[in-house]
Amino acid sequence: MEILSQLWSLLGLLTVLQNILPSQLLSLLNSFYESLQDLFSPYAYFEIPEFNGYCGVDVNDLYRHVNLYINSVNTSAAKCRRLTLSRSKSSNRISFTVAPNHTVHDSFNGHSLSWTHHVDTVQDSLEEKRSFTLKLPKRHRLTLLSPYLHHLTSRAEEFERVSRERRLFTNNGHASYDSGWVSVPFRHPSTFETMALEPELKNQITEDLTAFADGKEFYHRVGRAWKRGYLLYGPPGSGKSSLIAAMANYLCYDVYDLELTKVTDNSELRALLLQTTNRSIIVIEDIDCSVDLTADRMMKTSTTTTKRSSSRTSMKEDVEDQNGRVTLSGLLNFTDGLWSCCGEEKIIVFTTNHRENVDPALVRCGRMDVHVSMGTCGAHAFKVLAKNYLGVESHSHALFDVVESCIRSGGALTPAQIGEILLRNRGDVDMAMKEVVTAMQTKIVGGREVLEWDEMTVVRSPESVLVVGSPENLELSPPRKCGGKKKKEGSSSSSDKKAKFLVRLRSLTKSDSGRRGV
Repeated sequence: MEILSQLWSLLGLLTVLQNILPSQLLSLLNSFYESLQDLFSPYAYFEIPEFNGYCGVDVNDLYRHVNLYINSVNTSAAKCRRLTLSRSKSSNRISFTVAPNHTVHDSFNGHSLSWTHHVDTVQDSLEEKRSFTLKLPKRHRLTLLSPYLHHLTSRAEEFERVSRERRLFTNNGHASYDSGWVSVPFRHPSTFETMALEPELKNQITEDLTAFADGKEFYHRVGRAWKRGYLLYGPPGSGKSSLIAAMANYLCYDVYDLELTKVTDNSELRALLLQTTNRSIIVIEDIDCSVDLTADRMMKTSTTTTKRSSSRTSMKEDVEDQNGRVTLSGLLNFTDGLWSCCGEEKIIVFTTNHRENVDPALVRCGRMDVHVSMGTCGAHAFKVLAKNYLGVESHSHALFDVVESCIRSGGALTPAQIGEILLRNRGDVDMAMKEVVTAMQTKIVGGREVLEWDEMTVVRSPESVLVVGSPENLELSPPRKCGGKKKKEGSSSSSDKKAKFLVRLRSLTKSDSGRRGV
């Protein structure tokens, strides 16, 4: 009791002195006390304020990184006694910060460190002064501080990349006056796990994307702009747009969907490029149909066969026409010119249904580095679709072998066509599988590469599900004439082989129906 009374007396004396002594003297005494504490303390302290300087305008980026880093290290956050939780309207992720004047502990290279979040109220103001204080062993501060801050920054940037809300942008036709892009949240569900791709192609794409995302030091070392070009080509419904969404979700990138028909000239195209952010995918779909990019080259070729006077006139007219549109030269500079290196970690994707219609200058190496052929479904891709839509594995249904036989015989369909069949029959696995076989049989006999669904009559009853495309009910068209010449005799034998193959398929499907009691 005697010690407590002396302690209370000392506290009372300090309170009286604080009220009597001038503020300058109190500040001097406080500095002297902190100096003594730093001299005898085994720890070093580093303060990281929220703003740089005294104006409170320039945000300290390191403060933001510390906040993100603490969010990314869940095991360390669990050691803190009190946290402040929050969640934004546009995100399902719960973020947290260290509560005011509380400490969270961390470890690095076998050393114990801690972060203390200070929040002080500014005198005669409603504003608050926030800062983090890093405490680490004093004897190791020179060898520990720089590597730890580098580790913290890398971890914070990675966490920000995977946790931030991704956006889907499109150009609004006003790039020269204001922001040329408008955006909505990007929430496309496509991933490489759900993509109907063959395993080899899927692995090649993911490995290339991973190498690109981790290649910052490599691109700087070899002197190349940190960008990559992809050309996706294939028939409609082959999954080109879904692959772009899967790439964006895999890398956690924003997507810029560039509509060339809304771009007035090359200057606006360049302005749009400058307004894109790092870690983004710039997409130009149907590059061969967006604008007439090959007109420039055709004009230049045609002028070489005319006289010099007519050539000069046509060149003047050509220049006048180019002033009001996007040219091939402008698009080439967009993808591979000096302006293309503005920003880092960008992927440019072109899509087309007909690769041969795209100007060769657009798809050479250095512009479109990776060419991906998106065709019809293979055996493995069909198994992925069946699992996604029907929840059925390949070993649990006998018609998977029939589907594989149809694919090998030229009856493969696009993922969109198969997905539509599986979608409308998702409640009946047997019906869905039989309709897929029927559609493939129809394609084999019809010999058409693309079969539109409104041209095919599908009978839903189990007894007549194989009527469409069966040899008994399908009239094989006679050999056609092409250019006034008859086809070779081998075409009729090929039709006979297809008919025999379909008879064999029908017998397999009938036996499967008998086993299942259909």
